[in-house]
Parts: sequence; structure tokens; C-alpha cells
Amino acid sequence: MTTRPRHEILEGAVGFADDHLIPLVDEGLGNSAYLLDLGDGRALAMDASRDLRALRAAAERHGLRIAFAADTHLHADFLSGAVQLGHDTGARILASAAGRRAFDHQRLADGDEVDLGGLTLRVLATPGHTDEHLSFLLLDGSRELGVFTGGSLIVNSAARTDLLGQERTEELARAQYRSLKRLTALPDQTAVWPTHGAGSFCSAPPGTERTTTIGAQKQANPLLTAPDEDTFVAQLIASLGTYPAYFDRLGEINRRGPAVLTANPVLPALSAPQVRALIADGGHVVDVRPAADYAAGHIPGALSIPLRDQFASWLGWLVPDTAPLAFVTAEDQDLSEIVWQAYKIGYERLAGHFAGGMDAWLADGNPQATTAFVTADRAAGRPYVDVRQEAEFAAGHVPGALHIELGALNDSAVDAPTGPVVACGHGERAMTAASLLERAGHTDVAVLDGGPADYAAAQDLRLVQGVEDARS
Repeated sequence: MTTRPRHEILEGAVGFADDHLIPLVDEGLGNSAYLLDLGDGRALAMDASRDLRALRAAAERHGLRIAFAADTHLHADFLSGAVQLGHDTGARILASAAGRRAFDHQRLADGDEVDLGGLTLRVLATPGHTDEHLSFLLLDGSRELGVFTGGSLIVNSAARTDLLGQERTEELARAQYRSLKRLTALPDQTAVWPTHGAGSFCSAPPGTERTTTIGAQKQANPLLTAPDEDTFVAQLIASLGTYPAYFDRLGEINRRGPAVLTANPVLPALSAPQVRALIADGGHVVDVRPAADYAAGHIPGALSIPLRDQFASWLGWLVPDTAPLAFVTAEDQDLSEIVWQAYKIGYERLAGHFAGGMDAWLADGNPQATTAFVTADRAAGRPYVDVRQEAEFAAGHVPGALHIELGALNDSAVDAPTGPVVACGHGERAMTAASLLERAGHTDVAVLDGGPADYAAAQDLRLVQGVEDARS
């Protein structure tokens, strides 16, 4: 096996990363996978998801064969692509022995080292986000190039510690404290390559940058400036928001190993009678068209989740994985994007897409429903329901707004007032909320086309901060 001579490695971890490390960001889930060029046509994939399209394209573009697939922990927010890579490329799977994974892999524990051929991965046990969490320190000889920190140290924060149940949150937060202390003992110039980042519900709270260094985190991470362990724990736990319901299922699926796919899954075309039959049998219709299209006319009872980066999170939060799903799409939408966003969070009961859309639905003699989609100047006089996350609401909201997070609305629809205007930041989540309210029997629901700042400006109001008047 040909290895890269030491002198060919660029000076400094940042230069090395620029030349050899390819971050692959999933903007919707807020996560980063990494493709590490080992210098001889081989590569290591770190925390790759089951949606391997971007990783495979990057490997092909750089002429790389994936020889190793490593996971820092049992992911709760996506299905791992490591098993698929092992099947497709013969990649050696690297993961924690403590994870008790039920498939063939190299079982690693604290202090173990993996020879990558010229570079070395040293295993650091960093529990906190999960019990079996590992970080992987990348070494060139004795020199620390960078550390893949997964869900331990992340940019300006640390990943959440409540995924294994509220009763273990504090225990794991204390473990997270010790793990971060261990990581920050590395040299200041060591690059930090986290998995979780901005937009990830595993972050607590999310930051904006994706990568950093140990030295930068010592200066900027508020958790690292906590004077003692108790303060750290209190700060971390106080920052924890809600997270999607599907998180409770994926860790065990990843432990068993996601099913290997032998062909790219597809969405077959469905006729109107087939969609009606699916609904009658307890299936769900998910309308992925833009919010304005859904408002103009949709299948009664359909759930609006516009197809965008965050589609998988809301599908997994609001729709059960036990019923078949049919999708209403716009002509220009990518069906493969629906499939892969669903598959990466374990949703495989995809019946198909409704061919012909609403025109075919109406031509078949079926009724349609509409939802008012109003600008801020036409929204006055209605109770204002804000469905954003608590941190967003606290940062600035309409005075007197009722706050019900979108993720809680399935169970809290009864708490919504009559004839509300439902709002989020732009309108997409609000349309999803309106579809849930209408399905629960609410009528005269309107959706704000815009956000709280638009409403406040139109109604000559000043946004307020905090949650004192949330009334939720």
C-alpha cells in the first residue's frame, strides 16, 4: 500500500484540512459528515448518513475509494451510512465497542489506535451526548492535526445530554463536562471537526460556524468558561429545547444496523382512487408543495410539509413511521429528494406520489380544501398563534401571542383559539401548523405570509422578548 510521505502534509491543521478534508453539510439536519483524503486514493468517511449522494459524488470527484467508515456515536437524528458503505465499498466500519452494535465492525475503546496508512486515528472516549460516544483524534506521527468530536465539543457549545431520558440528563451532562475538559487539554492549534452544528436539534444551542479549533473554543465557548462543573451542568441543561419524536427510535435502529439498500428507492405514481384507498386504510397524505400552493387548494386532511432542507425533521416529528405515505408534489420538485430525506430518518413506507396533482384530484370528482394565506396588513383582529421554537419566540414575538411549538401541536390542537392567524418566521411551518389544526377540526384558520417583524410593523407594534406572556 502506498502512503503519503510525511513532508507532503501541509504545515498546520488548517492547511491540512483545506487540502485533505471535505466537509459535507446537511443543512436541514444541521450536521456535517467528513470525507478524509488519505492521500493514496483511499478515504475515510466520518459520520456519514444513509443519504450518501453527496459523499459519493465527492469521492468520485476526487478519485477516492472509501476504505473506512467511522461513527462517533449511535446517532439519533439520522440513520448511519456506515453499514451501506461497508456493503458497497468494503469499507472497514469503526465504532465504539460499548455501543454493542449488531453488525460486523472494528470495536474500539479509549486509547485504541487505527492505522490509516500514514495517518493515525486515536480513540478518545467522550461520553455525554451518548454513553458510548467516541471522539477521533487524527495524528500525523505525534502531531495532532484535528479531532472529530461528533456530539461532544461543538462550536461554542456542546451537544445535548437528554436523549437517553430526562432521568439521565444531569448524569450525562456531568460526563459531557469531563469529556470537554479532556478535549480542551489538546493543543490550542488542534482543529475541531464536530458533527452537530447550526440547525441540529442535537445542538444545545446551535452555533453558526461548522468547525473551529481548541484554542478558539477556550476563548469563545460559554460552557468552557463556566467556573465549575455545577455551573456547566446548569447552563447546558437550561439551553436544551425540544427535539423531534423520531430521535427516540433511531439510536436502536443504528445499533442493529440500517437495512442495506440494493437499489435506489423510488416513488411510484399513484392515481386518485389509489390515494383515496390509502387514506381509507389509515395512510397519510403529505403535501410537499410550497405553502402558497397548498393554501390555494389541497386534499382535505393532507399535512403540509413543504419540501426544503428541513423536510426530514418535520416529517419525523409530525408523521408516524408506521403508516403508508402518499405525497402531493409540484411538477418541478425532485422526487428523489423526498425519498432520501425520508429514508435517512427511517421512513420507508412510501406508497408513492400522486400523479397529476390537484387537477387530477378535482377531475376525479373529489373535493378540495383551501387555507387563507394572508399578509400582515390583513391579519389584524385574529388571535395570534406563534409556532416557532421557544428560543425563537423568546428572542422576539408579537405581544399577547399564544405560543405553541409546531412539534407539540399534534397534542395541543385543542388549546388553539378559534379563528387564529398562525405564524412562524416565514410561513412554511405555520402552514404545516394550520394543516394540523384543520385536520383536528379547526375552521377559519389563517396563515401569516411572513413573520413577527412583518406583523408588528403592519400593526404598529413593538416585539417583546422573553416568555412571560407566552400563555402556553
